[in-house]
Amino acid sequence: MKLFRIALLVCILVAITSCINSKNNAEPANSIITFNEDASKFSASEKQLIQGVILESEREIRTLLPTLPDSINISFEIVDWDLDVVGGVTGRTETNSPPTVFIQISEKYPGGITAAIQKALKHTIFHEFHHLYRGWAIQDNKFEPGIPIAAINEGLAVVFSEEYTSAMEADSPPEDEVAEAWTQELLALPQNADYQTWMFQHPDGRQSIGYRTGNYLVRKAMAESGKNILELSELSPDNIFQLAGY
Repeated sequence: MKLFRIALLVCILVAITSCINSKNNAEPANSIITFNEDASKFSASEKQLIQGVILESEREIRTLLPTLPDSINISFEIVDWDLDVVGGVTGRTETNSPPTVFIQISEKYPGGITAAIQKALKHTIFHEFHHLYRGWAIQDNKFEPGIPIAAINEGLAVVFSEEYTSAMEADSPPEDEVAEAWTQELLALPQNADYQTWMFQHPDGRQSIGYRTGNYLVRKAMAESGKNILELSELSPDNIFQLAGY
């Protein structure tokens, strides 16, 4: 009888310890997914596919960026934009507090919504979640203004998503000689230089100058310093420019 009581007590203690460890090791709250369907509606299968991609991506990202905010709000919307160059999906990090990301998926992408989700949603989530990790958001940005700072922060997110998912041609760096010239252009800009012009569409026809130059600069800093993208993600834009030789 005494042995039975001891065995029972041991079982209870093991169960309590297991529960405590399970609570301590629990994953952070999952992202909160909503669908903006004012114009077009997602099908049940599309929603299920999106939820699966988000769950898998978040688990992977949290192992890489452990201080990523909990309970990220992700709002999905169907648009009729031409997003072929980015795989049919684009997004923006709206706020750090609460952590909020907006994702647009183009119904015009070849193969439709499902094909776009399969092609580029994971890539986009890695990109936007990296922004949340850094504090690079539209409404409550934690960085000073300036195109060089934007180029580094976008370059970090581009390289992070390329390293762990896939590359997008739209963000690929130009040849080294061109990238060096673009870098000098960005560094010479006034702090209030137009964001749309230098990050998206320049009047001379160039596109995504800031993104593509940022990709080049981050990869150059990696090559020169021997640091990986996770290590660079802990540094300031000034530090990364210095590692890249500027």
